[in-house]
Parts: sequence; C-alpha cells; structure tokens
Amino acid sequence: MAKRPFFFTSASSVTYGTTARETQAFKNYSKNPNGERNQNGQLGILQDKIDHLERLLAENNEIIANIRDSVINLRETVKDGKMFPEGSMSQGNGELLPPAPALLPIHSEDCQFAARTYSKAADGVQMLDVYDLLSFDNPDGGVWKQGFDISYQDNEWDNEPLQVFVVPHSHNDPGWLKTFDDYYRDQTQHILNNMVVKLHEDSRRKMIWSEISYFSKWWDGIDEQKRDAVKRLIESGQLEVATGGWVMPDEANAHYFALIDQLVEGHQWLERNLGVKPKTGWAVDPFGHSPTQAYLLRQAGLSNMLIQRVHYSVKKHFASQKTLEFFWRQNWDQDSSSDILCHMMPFYSYDVPHTCGPDPKICCQFDFKRLPGGRISCPWRIPPQAITDNNIQERVQTLLDQYRKKSKLFRTNVLLAPLGDDFRYTEAVEWDQQFENYQKLFDYMNSHPELHVQAQFGTISDYFEALRKSTGMDPVGMNVGQLAFPVLSGDLFTYADRDDHYWSGYFTSRPFYKRLDRVLESHLRAAEVLYSLTLANIQKYGQPSDYPAVDNYKLLTEARRNLGLFQHHDAIAGTGKDWVVVDYGTRLYHSILNVKRVIVSSAHWLVLKDKPAYYHDPSNPFLQMDDVQPSQDALPRKTILEVGEKPRLLVACNPTEQARTSMVTVYVTTPKVRVLDALGHVVRAQVSAVWNDASHAATDVFQLSFVAQAAPLGLSVYQLMEGMEPRTEAAKYMFLQDGMKISVSKPEHFSQFYQQDAAPVHIENPHLKLSISKATGLLEKMRLKEDDSEFLVKVEFAWYGTTSNKDKSGAYLFLPDKEATIYSPSQPPVVRVTKGPLFSEVTTTFPHITQNLRLYNIHGVEGQSVEICNTVDIRGEINREIAMRITSDLNSKDRFFTDLNGYQVQPRKTMAKLPLQANFYPMTSMVYLQDSGTRLSLLTAQSLGAASLKSGQLEVIMDRRLNQDDNRGLGQGVLDNKITANSFRLLLEKRSSAEEAHSEETAPYSYPSLLSHMSFMYLNHPFISMAVSQRSDAPSLIPYSPLSASFPCDMHLVNLRAIQSKEEGGGPSEQAALILHRKGFDCGFSNRNTGLLCTTTRGKIHLEKLLTDLKVKSISHVSLSLMHTHSSDANPQEISLKPMEIRTYRLQLS
Repeated sequence: MAKRPFFFTSASSVTYGTTARETQAFKNYSKNPNGERNQNGQLGILQDKIDHLERLLAENNEIIANIRDSVINLRETVKDGKMFPEGSMSQGNGELLPPAPALLPIHSEDCQFAARTYSKAADGVQMLDVYDLLSFDNPDGGVWKQGFDISYQDNEWDNEPLQVFVVPHSHNDPGWLKTFDDYYRDQTQHILNNMVVKLHEDSRRKMIWSEISYFSKWWDGIDEQKRDAVKRLIESGQLEVATGGWVMPDEANAHYFALIDQLVEGHQWLERNLGVKPKTGWAVDPFGHSPTQAYLLRQAGLSNMLIQRVHYSVKKHFASQKTLEFFWRQNWDQDSSSDILCHMMPFYSYDVPHTCGPDPKICCQFDFKRLPGGRISCPWRIPPQAITDNNIQERVQTLLDQYRKKSKLFRTNVLLAPLGDDFRYTEAVEWDQQFENYQKLFDYMNSHPELHVQAQFGTISDYFEALRKSTGMDPVGMNVGQLAFPVLSGDLFTYADRDDHYWSGYFTSRPFYKRLDRVLESHLRAAEVLYSLTLANIQKYGQPSDYPAVDNYKLLTEARRNLGLFQHHDAIAGTGKDWVVVDYGTRLYHSILNVKRVIVSSAHWLVLKDKPAYYHDPSNPFLQMDDVQPSQDALPRKTILEVGEKPRLLVACNPTEQARTSMVTVYVTTPKVRVLDALGHVVRAQVSAVWNDASHAATDVFQLSFVAQAAPLGLSVYQLMEGMEPRTEAAKYMFLQDGMKISVSKPEHFSQFYQQDAAPVHIENPHLKLSISKATGLLEKMRLKEDDSEFLVKVEFAWYGTTSNKDKSGAYLFLPDKEATIYSPSQPPVVRVTKGPLFSEVTTTFPHITQNLRLYNIHGVEGQSVEICNTVDIRGEINREIAMRITSDLNSKDRFFTDLNGYQVQPRKTMAKLPLQANFYPMTSMVYLQDSGTRLSLLTAQSLGAASLKSGQLEVIMDRRLNQDDNRGLGQGVLDNKITANSFRLLLEKRSSAEEAHSEETAPYSYPSLLSHMSFMYLNHPFISMAVSQRSDAPSLIPYSPLSASFPCDMHLVNLRAIQSKEEGGGPSEQAALILHRKGFDCGFSNRNTGLLCTTTRGKIHLEKLLTDLKVKSISHVSLSLMHTHSSDANPQEISLKPMEIRTYRLQLS
C-alpha cells in the first residue's frame, strides 16, 4: 500500500467522510418518536430519502473524480515507485507534491474505534461518576482530619496475621529550593554514600530509590568497589529502583513525548550500568495524577504503581469503599490490556506522620529522626522516644494500633507503611535512629504470636508481591485472580490537599518556560530523527565521513537529560525558587542551541549532493538556523539573511511524518526577492514589513513568506535572489484606533488601504472568513465557507485577582477573589490590519498584550484554523492573572474536554458545587467545546490551565504574577515574569452526523478529528528553516526524501532515537528506538480539503516499502523503554498498532 497512496483495494472498504453512517441514519429515519407512521410524514420521509440519495450520489461522483485525478497525477509523478524521485521532483507548475484529494481516504474500520457505543465495565469505577457522587464537603474527621474514625475488633487477625512492610524512602527533588547540583552536593550524595554503608550493616534493611538523574551523577563519581557493593545490594533485594525514570515527572504539564523520553533515558541508563528492570512505579509528590503516566508505565513493562497526591474527598471516598487499591484502566481501553495495579496512599502526605496510620500525632512519634535534640521535632508536641526494654511493649501496642486502623481501609491483610520524607537519610546517625529503633519494634512484634502481626522492612515491590500472593494473583501480570480489586478509569485532577486549596495555579505558573520546554521538545525530536537517518545513510554509503557522530550523540544525550530534568514536578510545574528556574532555563536554552547544531550538521550531510565533499566546521557551520534566542529568558529573534544577485540557498526541514505544505517566513535585507524551488521554478511569495512597534516599520529588513513543500521527514531546497518578480507581492496595511483610521508615517515599499464604513474588519482565506471588531481588534465571528455557516466566536481578555483571605494564590494554588473582570485598557489599542496574497493578519497592541490573529491563504491544514499569538507582559502588576476568554454560541452546557499530556482527551464537567478554581484543568495540547453540530477547539503550543465556566465559553490563563507564598514550602511568590509568547490555533469544525454527538454525551472518552491532530502537529512542529551561510563555494544541494509516502494519517512517529553503544566513549550503537503512536480520531467531522497526502491503513505500516533508499536490517518489538523484548511470530516487517497504542521497536537501518 505504501507506495500507492491513493489507490484502494476495493472501493467498498473505504468510506469517505460520512457515507456509511449517513446510510445508517437514514435507515432509522422512518420511525418517528412515537413509533406511529402518519401518511403526511411518509411523503416527507420519502422526500428526505431522495435528497439523501442525491447527496450520496454527488459525493460519490466527487470521490470518483478525485480518485481519477489522483491516479493521473500519480502516473506522472511516480517513477520507480517513489513519490519524490530525485532530479525530476515536479511536473508543471513547480509544485513538489502531487495534488491532495479533496476528501481524505479513511478506511471504514478505522472509524469504528471512536464511534463505538460506550458500555461501562460492571466492576468499573469511573472518575466522572465519582465527582458527580461526592458532595465535596469537608467535615472534621477527628484525628484523621479529612477522613473518619476507624475501629476494629481485636480478634480480626487471629486467622490471618497482619503483614506489615515498612518501606524506607528518601524523596529527592531534582531542583526545588536549591538547584539540582546544590542539592546533590549538600544532601543527595551523602544519602547515597550512607546507603551503601548502612544497608551493608544489616541484611534485613531495605531502601528504595527513584530519581536516576541523581543516581547516575553519583555513580559517575564512585569507584569500582563501591559500584560492586551497590550491585550486590540490588541483587540481594535490599535496594530497589522504583519507576527508574530520570525524574518523578509532573503529570499535568508534561507532554507524552517528554514523559517517554525521561523514562527511556532512566531505563537505558539502568540497563547499561546496573542491568536492572524496574517493576513498580513510585510517585509520591506530583500534584495530581494522570492515566497517561499509568499507561506509559504499563507499556514499559511495570506491573504496579503507587500514587499519593489526590483530592482529599476522593481519598476519603475510596477509603470508605476500600477501593484505594485498584486496577487503573485507560478510558479508551476495550479490554483490560492497559490495566496496572495501583495503590493510592490514604492520608494527607507521604511524610512519616501521615503514613503509619490515621493519627499524625502518634505516627510522628515513630519518626526517629525527630528524637529530642535533633533539628526537627513533632508539631503535635509529643516527641518520639528511643525504644528500650522499658517502653517497648507500650510502643508496639501504640504503633500496631495505627497499623491495624490503616489496614481497615484496604481489602487484604498486607499493609504498606512508607518511612521517609524529603531528602531523608542524609546522616549516618539518622540511619541508625530509624533502622535500629524499628528493628527492635519488629523483633518484638514477630516474637509475640498473640499480636498476630508479621512486620519487616521491605521494598515497594516486596509489598506488591505479598499483596498479589495474598489475593491469589499472578506475581507480575494483570490476570486478577478472584478479581480482588476494582477497576478504575479516569484521571485524578484537579488536586486539593485541604479546604478550597486547589492546585490549579501551577497549570500556568512560569509559562515562559512551559513554552521553552516545547521548543526544546520539537527541536530534539527533529534532531533525533535527522541524526538517526544520517547515521544509517553514512553506513549505507560507507563514506569515510567527517560527520561528528560521537560529538552529536553526546549533545543529544545532554539534551535528553536536560529535557528529562525539566519534566520534574517542581520544574515544568513552575514551582521552584527563582534561581532554580534560571538554572532549568539555562539548561533548556543550552540544549536548544546544541540540538540545533545536530540538526544543522545532519541536514548538511543529507542535502549535500557530493557526499565526500562534506566537512564539519563547528565554528563556521555550512547551514545557519533561521532564529536565535539571545538568552535563556528572552524570546527568539529571526536571523536576517543578506540577499543579493547570487542565489542564497535555504533548506526547509519537515519534522512531521506527513508530506506537507506550510508557510516559511524569513527576514531579508531587501523587499525585491524572487523565490525559486530546487528545479528553478518561481514560487509565490509575500513581502511584509517588520514592525518595531505598533505603527513603525523597519526600513532595512523585511519579512519574506512563501509556501514551502517538503516530503515526510524530508528536506527541501529553495533559492532566494534579489530582483523584481511579479510572483512576489507586497502586503497592504490599514491602521485603526477606536474604530477610526489613523495615519501613520507611510512605510516605504508598502501601500495602505482604507475601509470607509463602520463595518467590522474582515480577513479571509479559502476556508474561513473572520469578522474583527474595529474598536478592539479582536475576533467576533467566524464563517465557514464550506457551508457558509457563521458562528459567534468572541475573543476577550480578563483579569483574576486573589482572595483577601489569609491564604492567597501562589505558585501552586489558584485562589481567585471572584469571577474575572473583563480587560478594558484606559486607551483604545492600535489595530494594524495586514492583507496579502499568502496571509492576512490583525495585530492589536494593548498595554499588557499584543495579539496577532493570522489566517494563512493555504488550501489545507494550515489554512483551516486561525493562528493566535499573544505576547503577554504583566511585569508591572500586583496579584493578578491574565486570561484569554473565547465566547461562542455553541450549546456546550457544562461539558468540555481537555487533553491529558497530549496523549488522550478527558471529558470534563464544570460543577457548580465546586469553587471556581476547582473547575480549571491542565491543558497540554488542546481544550474543546461541542454541541450536536459543531466543535470549537483551541490547540496550544504550551501547557496552561483551562476552563469552561459557562456554556459556550473557553478560557486559558496565560500568566500569573503573585506577591506571596502559598504555604506549600516554596517560600516565595511568583514575581519573575517574562515577556511571554503564547501560541494557539483556533479550529471550528462541523459534525457530519448528529447521532454521533448524542452517543458521546455520556462516554468517558472523546477523540480529536484528524484535522485537529494534524493542526496540533503543525503548530508544535513547524518547518525548521536553515540558510546556507554566505561563502564563496556553493556546492550543489539536492532535496532529501527518506520516505516514499506519508505515514498513515493516524500514525505518529513519536521518536527515532539512537541507542548508545555498549562500548566506552558514549557514542551511538547501530540501533535506534522507533517509537510509534496510533492516534484515536473521530471520523464524524469533515475530512475535506485537508491538503493531506495520507490514508489510513488499519494501523499497519510496512516499513521497508516506505523507505526510499534505506533498508531494514533488523527490527524487533520491545517494551516502551526497551527493557523487555516481546517474542513475536508475526512478520516483523509489518508493523501493526491498535488505536491509541504506543509501541517501541528496536530498529537497525542500513
């Protein structure tokens, strides 16, 4: 299939857009609601049927015409089965890609996944139902403030003793109140050094560790003897690595690309250095939990997981139902293949006072670091006592009472009691205090059978093994024995730890760095793919190459680790101290510069026609990046290209797996420019002014935009040269203030236009027409040209303040004073309207925000949505947060949808019983609203907090400036605001069948359309343009096309990540991890005019057929992070994924 993207085996197996479901709808037409059939109705029905058949016929004709055109085009373009044959890249008008079909060819089977009707598992707990059920009141529960009194009978354990596992742990934040390096120097290295000594002293002692970022730094600095001691501790089961990711990631703001990457980085490090394969996840500190992380752990081959920070009302409910241990199953999963056994800790915190049982006043007395004379004490004023022969009986009774009470919240006689806190076990004396005193307690318990308790130190997997054994379950798998545990689906946001203290502030805090994170992600992914392809190509050509393979691999490794570090729950969350934020920002910034070096050196090799002529000169690279970020806290600036008579070559890299048509914009020194493609055909271009402020244009630099086309994962070559060119047109401008035209000093080279009447300003493209208020410059209406329907879509900005109570908003918490007030600046903004052949835009300059609203005049993905860029600056404000609000006439009621980690969509319900801040949720990639006929989506290029507080309304918080700490340990407000750019795409889609929408009203899942998925890809992975640096010798370049066709529309190449070689020296091996994700999508929206050149293939890819000049030397299906190899009898060449599945293959190309 891959080489013939537009043919189909049989027409019947393909539905275009809507036909199959329409036919179904039309079968159900003939009964009216009461089941009667009246004569009058019959005629109407007949008329409907005829209309319907005519519509189907017309559609079919169009489809046939499309297929015919495609076949004719293909016949011309396809030589030896390749989409982009070298040397003859195009026919006719200089378009590199064949014309796209008007309707995307979607296989009908591929529509069934999203369209199936929802049926709830009998034993299932759905989080949406739990939220409906709970009253979210907050009565005083006694010693367990947020819970209830727990009682038990003394004889309950007579037949089956209580089995207690005390699990020592030390929570090491890779940056929070100190930087990563400072924490390591002051605390973490001492914890790990003492661990080796202290665990060695007594084989009954245990410890778990989770953050590999710290562990690897320590490992690099210890000698062989110590390393051997660590390996022995792991082999004996005294030390366990839990999760084994680079960090313990934030689960709200992190994108799944980065979640996977930090997990792979940790697991690969463990495989290389320790030969360890983690079995159990440990996440005690992320502020709310996502099922995406559960899925990724399951795909990596983990069997169990533990979570802690969950809303206190949910914990109390689960404790009362004994459902704190459950199989966590994905919302979209149709069987149990995604299940993972999960333990939710019942109480307020993971510290010792809140882990031995319900009464913190008592549990604190068993935290022996707090013995009198130490640096920390018990806030409940009753200190611990060292265990002696005199007090042991009473101490055992007191502690056992807590253990027994805690065990009453669970279904088995196996009990978990974590023993640790932040940066614990730094000093040898603390190890002695905890381990010696607890060992005495255990010895006493275990030697008194009448107590019916068996207590010991254990690792977290020791606990889960015993738990599984006690219920007759498989030791690692998910076959459930007698189904001892319920199945839970859904997510665990938004977190509140007490009162109305909802942690929805950190969904937006430090948004500048949330954006920088995504810039590094996009560049790292592009660099990984180009690097892997370059290595494979070099092997194939066998050139003795100057290509810096090892140096580039080291840069990639450092970038993976810096990106991984930033996924930590105090990093991307925006909850670190100011100087820690700068440290993270500097790491991201340096890695962006470094991966750009990898991109440039790889692209250079790939486009060079004469490979032996390749040379690597790091101080003067052959290609230069199109933009440069001056510092870690500044927005990027465009490089200015000198354009003269000699052609200046430009390379455009398409990092997506789809053949693509997208706008490229560069800054040039003259408005008189011709753009030519690789074959010398002139390409249409638009020259626009570069504005120094709202109404003053630069005179020495100009914006040059043209529509570039590139093969999937390919590199295209364009030439820029000075000269008059009719196909390069200048933009026209109009300036307004307060609805009136204002005169500005006329920009040279550009004409101005006027609009006499008071009507709104319009900008339009082939798909959309926007009405924009003359007074505010903001969007008011959107018209879809496909069926000429108009919708109210009104953009506004709004301020939130913070409450006057003692507890105010801070880095974590959002505690607003009231509903937002609409932003209305004292003087009306300057509105600049740009109209041009390739894009039109409206730029509005307010005191705190500059909004750029742009429409691309492109047929296809880029032209289907509105680009919104807000540059926000609230540095002069006090305790204010600024939101963008979009009000529409969609009847969405109280339902809206946000994504989880860019991986899946979670339906939400705005609840009046909750405070305003509780109705905000994390938005990593999109938020949307819908009614029976329409969906309005806001796609985002950075994670932010989002809500739908009224029907038809969406809002996102873009920045927050808060003058005080919110008492969660940070000890400062958020006052390090930057000028921050937020980028979005606004997408309005018509549903092609309403019954679909009806079945979706109650389902706990929802899926974006293919167009929405693609628009997100284009927004987050723009073309990367590089200019050939100016020097005398211009070697000849040829476009690079690694694939003969686009990937299937629903298949995403998450990464193609080179694997480190086993040899010393930190270079690459010949293998790479190919990570794929098959996206779930809703077929109920139009797939017309997407401009895409893909089909869907029921989740199958034949890799060898898709590659142009490389061959697959070996490929094997492995677990997500390459820890486990899956035996497969199937043809390894045929890759096959189920909808929503993420899969990794170990791949060697040659």
